[in-house]
Amino acid sequence: MTSFAPDSIVLNRKLPLWYQVSQSLRASILGRSAQDPLRLPTEEQLAGHYGVSVLTMRQALKELEDEGLITRHRRRGTFIEPHARRGSPVRLLGSVDAIVAQQSGMTTELLDHGSTPVPAGLAEFFPDVREVASYHRLRSDENTGEPTNHARNYVRPELAARIDLDDLVRWPMTKVLRDVVGADISRITDTVEARLADPETAKLLQVPLLSPILHYTGVTYDPAGRVLDAAVIHYRGDRFSFTVTLEAT
Repeated sequence: MTSFAPDSIVLNRKLPLWYQVSQSLRASILGRSAQDPLRLPTEEQLAGHYGVSVLTMRQALKELEDEGLITRHRRRGTFIEPHARRGSPVRLLGSVDAIVAQQSGMTTELLDHGSTPVPAGLAEFFPDVREVASYHRLRSDENTGEPTNHARNYVRPELAARIDLDDLVRWPMTKVLRDVVGADISRITDTVEARLADPETAKLLQVPLLSPILHYTGVTYDPAGRVLDAAVIHYRGDRFSFTVTLEAT
């Protein structure tokens, strides 16, 4: 039986290996196509794929099993749960794969895209360009069809020229920039604040005007400190929570 083939990652030794592996595998699962097999490789095969011990791999799989994304059957193997609810809490621990996992696993509709002047609120991030490419997407729960968030990404023009719109429907922008475009991402800075739904957000997310939402800004940098992408996302306040874990060194 053919097994699902997860993406590869470069592990950061400063972060827990099980966590990075679980987030990478989670993003692969949530970003899979309908034609991909549901059976996962064995623990030993997955451990070899990620370059970790079997014990680390088991810890990563337990995280996904507890979340309901996979089921494990003795002697039969481990399988992706195709109907698992995917409106999970956002967990940020410091890896780019955590951001990819955060944005994955929902039905995505590209509402509009095109060139636009740099928004005044983001001008500090793009001091050397007048215009950026803008992509506006609406994400919905794939089981219920309920809208969960809408996002605008503002991307440097030279990177946008290499973006395939079909990829943006299937994958998060971070994954497209890193794995498809080949952008060298060094860090992402996140800001989350509580706001009230404006008319556009209330309409798109099907919530009452002025109801609580989570306003997220994520800024993606390359190793030289240049901003590659600035994302502004509005999450329904009744569907998401953000948890940040700080590891002692």
